[in-house]
Amino acid sequence: MLNAQRIRGVLFFLSVAVFFIGLPFILSFALGYKFNPRTFKFTQTGLISIKTHPQGAHVYLDSKLLNEKTPVTISELLPGLYSVRLELEDYYPWSMQVNVEPRRVTRIEKVILFSTRPNVKQLNQRNASFFYFDEEKKNIYYFNREESIIYESDLEGEKFKEASVLPDTFKGVPKGLKLSPDKEKAVVFNSDQVCILYLSLKGSLLYGHPPFVLSYPGQKIIQVFWHSDNYHLFLVTDKNIAVVEANPKPNKVNLVNLNSGPAGLFYDKDKDILYFSDYQMGTDGVIYENIYKLELSGKSYIINNEVKSRLNGKE
Repeated sequence: MLNAQRIRGVLFFLSVAVFFIGLPFILSFALGYKFNPRTFKFTQTGLISIKTHPQGAHVYLDSKLLNEKTPVTISELLPGLYSVRLELEDYYPWSMQVNVEPRRVTRIEKVILFSTRPNVKQLNQRNASFFYFDEEKKNIYYFNREESIIYESDLEGEKFKEASVLPDTFKGVPKGLKLSPDKEKAVVFNSDQVCILYLSLKGSLLYGHPPFVLSYPGQKIIQVFWHSDNYHLFLVTDKNIAVVEANPKPNKVNLVNLNSGPAGLFYDKDKDILYFSDYQMGTDGVIYENIYKLELSGKSYIINNEVKSRLNGKE
């Protein structure tokens, strides 16, 4: 009987001793601490939160495969650098070095895993040197350089048909294709020529209008923009910025003379404002590179008045 009491006493004191010895570990774990074998100290831990699209990727932490798949939160991590690698069948792997800090969540939540078998579909049915995307009409226009033909289709490549043919007078390698804001005309240009084509539907006023070519020898056309009135074009060359009527016998007005071909161009089609770069020599003899803003947002009659002034010999 006495021995049993002694045994119970010994077990009681052992339990108390284990409790008090283990209490710091229990409290440390509860408060987010973990024993660091490198420093022999309790250190506050951090977390890594991982989300992927699509979900279900395998997670490797320092080359060790975890049981969980994304989305996943990895807790009780000692501060420091960790190697994270994500793998999913039929997708390219993703990897990154991640720094974990005490009491912080390191978020890796915008990971997109890209398929090794991308969904690629050919849209054109004939050769296409370049294309123009019409967001409003949900159409694509393709230019076939060998045939000098513009084709069009919907965004799935269906309803593929011929839209217009460039005349034989248009020579050289085309540099671009742009539609007018009303989607009734297109302009194709090369280094010294501009070709205007009509894309109007059958039954419209401009249907069947033949295309025409405007030539500007001695200049290098850099870019062409449509004015919002659908009737004027802005030509940016290596020598000037000019406005031209979309007419077989147009009037051309030079708005700005340039010292060099602009290295940068942006046309705000909603406000008819052209931003361009050019250099200019200052009074100190130093050449400065500048950015300019050319407002072209005036009513079309303002441009027409400039054209009429030139026709009447008034500068």
